[in-house]
Amino acid sequence: MKITYPHVIENCIGEKIIFKELQKEPDGDRLVGENYVAPGDGPVMHTHWLQDESLTVINGKIGYQVKGQPAQYANEGETVLFKRGVPHRFWNAGQEVLHCTAWIKPANTFVFFISSVFAAQNKSGKAQPEMFDAAYLLKRYSAEYDLTEIPKFVKKVIITLTYYTGKLLGKYKHFKNAPEPVKG
Repeated sequence: MKITYPHVIENCIGEKIIFKELQKEPDGDRLVGENYVAPGDGPVMHTHWLQDESLTVINGKIGYQVKGQPAQYANEGETVLFKRGVPHRFWNAGQEVLHCTAWIKPANTFVFFISSVFAAQNKSGKAQPEMFDAAYLLKRYSAEYDLTEIPKFVKKVIITLTYYTGKLLGKYKHFKNAPEPVKG
């Protein structure tokens, strides 16, 4: 899958990401961009197993939380850094659209993965992505990303069954050019 920059994605719940460029660095490519989040919205608790993520508030107020810790907040000009392997979430804690600059490193499959998540949300029309696409993404890229709040039984049994049912029904043709997962 060839990506040209800038690359813009939006979902149906008020999030927009502009991937501006991929900066080549000796220890892994840095993906640089911006995000916009509607008041009250933001991704659920998740983990990037292989990547660090940084958000710097340009406009608005960001709420964020590392699993097991209380919620914290950052205002304009402040930066939040999530280290790889640390479950976290963030949301727009203000009344206006939250605008941040951001980077993630190494980029790996992130553009494909989050673009596919947004597309699956748009397909379902809600925050929860369409179930077959979600099962495909969570199963195929489990060594890179995790949704922390999904119970282990659901991940091991329900998502696995949904994934294989989707394969049987031919639901994944639109993923034929999906990049290979990165192993940890």
